[in-house]
Amino acid sequence: MQLVQIEKIRSILTENKVIAVVGLSPKPSRPSNRVAGYMKQAGYRIIPVNPGQNEILGEKCYPDLSAVPAEIDIVNIFRRADQVEPVILDAIAIKAKIVWMQLGIINEKAAQMAENKGLTVIMDRCISVDHQNFIG
Repeated sequence: MQLVQIEKIRSILTENKVIAVVGLSPKPSRPSNRVAGYMKQAGYRIIPVNPGQNEILGEKCYPDLSAVPAEIDIVNIFRRADQVEPVILDAIAIKAKIVWMQLGIINEKAAQMAENKGLTVIMDRCISVDHQNFIG
């Protein structure tokens, strides 16, 4: 990995503390739950986004990004690649700063849409692994 990308990720994780996790599962065995739990323990504000839930990780859950009554720095996406574009459109609409597609999630079209609107895009990386490697 290039040093530039490491520094970019380090600054994102240092300067941005509110993370909306789209597709956050209430099941502790699911990667989204483990990742969000780790980030919460690391001091980030986690905002669960899952239309089928009322609360996850002790936090009020919202059906979509537009329902969240707070400013969001990072939209962390745990959805299949073919389901990312609507999330990106919502992230653009709420003026999020960063969209972070988790490890294994690659959608170049959605990434380009976000970048064209001025959002920073991280794709195919795990936010908690990067936090452990570059911050914690």
